Amino acid sequence: MIRIVIAEDQRMLLGALGSLLDLEEDMQVVGKAGNGQEAIKLVKKLQPDICMMDIEMPVKSGLDAAEELMEDTCKVIILTTFARAGYFERARKAKVQGYLLKDSPSEELANSIRVIMDGRQVYATELIDIAYERVENPLTDREQEVLQLISEGKTTKEIALELHLTSGTIRNYVSVILDKLEVSNRIEAVSKFKERGWIR
Repeated sequence: MIRIVIAEDQRMLLGALGSLLDLEEDMQVVGKAGNGQEAIKLVKKLQPDICMMDIEMPVKSGLDAAEELMEDTCKVIILTTFARAGYFERARKAKVQGYLLKDSPSEELANSIRVIMDGRQVYATELIDIAYERVENPLTDREQEVLQLISEGKTTKEIALELHLTSGTIRNYVSVILDKLEVSNRIEAVSKFKERGWIR
């Protein structure tokens, strides 16, 4: 019997996925989580064979949880609506065994789980195509650090204090970041960076 934990913040979808997989004779859903943090706790407690997770969840995202579970024996499958190169790249680095899209047919999902249990990896075809078109992150480590702090809602002055730099230096970094990302303001910069999967 393949024991499965599902993590999904949309309750209706969580219930539907659970019911769907429980219909398979060789599968049993042993735990359901509403976010990545709960998923990690359930995996540690229940020791399932598979943990299937959405990406965008509160408290801790599916990708953050997958990175924490890298050394665990549980095989991780990302099941999401987002066919984005940045997300896919992070998932591969976290050594997830599967990355599937939510609009996949239900029988395909069950078959993918069986293939993954046999030690193989399953990635949605659309994602493999996107991966070849992947754009490299243009920002330096320091620029990413500044943008990360911007995404946390910090002001220029707060960022300067945290990084032990002057406010003028931070403004220069922001100007370079906007130029490199080809956007006109900080909000657009954070949004574009998140969309590419470069920022957590």
